[in-house]
Amino acid sequence: MRVLFTGASSFTGLWFASELARRGHDVVCTLRSTAYEGVRAQRVARLREACEVVDGLEFGDEAFVELARERPWDLLCHHAAQVAGYRDPRFDVAAALAANTRSAADIVPVMPRVLVTGSVFEPEEGEGDAELRGFSPYGLSKRFTADTFRYHCATSGSSFGKFVVPNPFGPYEEERYTTGLVRAWRRSETAVCRTPEYVRDNIHVSLLARAYADFAERLPAGGWSGSLGPSGYRESQGAFTRRFAAEIGSRLGIETPLELREQRDFSEPAVRINRDVIDGAELWWSEAAAWDELAGYYSTLI
Repeated sequence: MRVLFTGASSFTGLWFASELARRGHDVVCTLRSTAYEGVRAQRVARLREACEVVDGLEFGDEAFVELARERPWDLLCHHAAQVAGYRDPRFDVAAALAANTRSAADIVPVMPRVLVTGSVFEPEEGEGDAELRGFSPYGLSKRFTADTFRYHCATSGSSFGKFVVPNPFGPYEEERYTTGLVRAWRRSETAVCRTPEYVRDNIHVSLLARAYADFAERLPAGGWSGSLGPSGYRESQGAFTRRFAAEIGSRLGIETPLELREQRDFSEPAVRINRDVIDGAELWWSEAAAWDELAGYYSTLI
């Protein structure tokens, strides 16, 4: 396929675009910036090895629309989104929606298939608490973005796919929870889990990427509409943290002392997981190899 991909400098974006390229697809990635630092710079460097990269294009601007029109694309993978301040309760939903969908009415009609990335933390996504409310204004912006593209696909006859992301972890992620655990253990400290009772859906990013590419390849033309929400380790954060400690500790040869604090903050939904259980073997994915790869990455990073 000839794939136009946005948002490839992100953690999951790198893995998704690279997996499509690994499968032999012609992937062109547009990047908003021309200069990056830290782990994002590392991701972009790896991206350039696998895909064609066009710098300085933002989704929906004049140059992007021109690129969308000048080549015969098979698939638009719209993974980019406004994320700055995504935890802020004052996150501007309207501004994010406008940026995420700018010129969609001009772009979608030239794409036979459109694949938009969603989040399990959007309203009415996944499984869990009965209300299935959104976690944040950012989650609302993601839901409205997907609905907008679904509308434009329906009116233009393009097929629409939504790929719902849970809690991915793996190499080249920003330094968040799992990296913090490893840093504590490397300092011979006890790592702390402060929300052990939340039930979440953590998934190896390599498995998520294979599910993404497989879903993209199976998207039919002709106005089809559907979604996929791959699921990984559906368990409490305490159970996942113990799993992570055992797998990484044995591979790095380090002690992994862990404290599961009594959880006092229950401001988020108690349970939120994706719906679709994925068989890694069907995607030629190895769980042991994924843990090995992650441990190897941490051995050079920390």
